[in-house]
Amino acid sequence: MPTELMQPAPPPQGGLPAPRYAYVPARAVGAYLPKLTRKAFETYGFSTATLLTDWAAIVGVETAGFAAPERLKWPRGAGLGEEDANARGRAGAVLILRVDPARALDVEYKGQQILERINGYFGYRAVAELRILQAPLASAAKAPARPGIPPASDAPELAGIADERLRMALQRLKGGLMSRTP
Repeated sequence: MPTELMQPAPPPQGGLPAPRYAYVPARAVGAYLPKLTRKAFETYGFSTATLLTDWAAIVGVETAGFAAPERLKWPRGAGLGEEDANARGRAGAVLILRVDPARALDVEYKGQQILERINGYFGYRAVAELRILQAPLASAAKAPARPGIPPASDAPELAGIADERLRMALQRLKGGLMSRTP
C-alpha cells in the first residue's frame, strides 16, 4: 500500500472544520413574550403590555397595591396597537381600573394625577378617561389570614361576662390587639 493514501487529509484554512449548522445565539424567554402575547392583549384592549408590566412604576407602589388596570376601551375608529408619531392626534382610551372597594374614594380623588402619570409615561394622551370598577383585587386573596379567637383560658378577665356574644366579640378584639407587632 502506498503511504500517501494513509495520511490524514490536511485541515481546512483556519485550522477548524467548517460547522454543519449556522450558530444561533441563545435568547432569553422574555424576548419572545411580546410577540406571543400581543394577540391576547389586543383582544382585551391592551395594545401593549407595558401598562400592565410597569403599573407600579407608573402610578407608584402604594396606589398599585389597591388599584390595577382591568382593560382599555378605545373609541371606535381608533386602531389598536397604533403607537406611532401620529398618536398625539387620536382620541385617548378609557381605562377601566379595578379598585379595592375600601379605597375607591381615594382613587377617585387621585384620578387626575393617575391620568397625568400614565400619559406622561407614554409621552402622549394614551388615556383620556378613568372609570373605576369596585371589586377585590386578585392580590387581596394572598393577604395574611386574620388572627383567630384566643382560647377562653387566655382571657380570665372576660369569664365574668354573662352575654356570650359580647364575650366572644371582646375576645376577638383582644386577639386583634395582641397580634399587632409594636
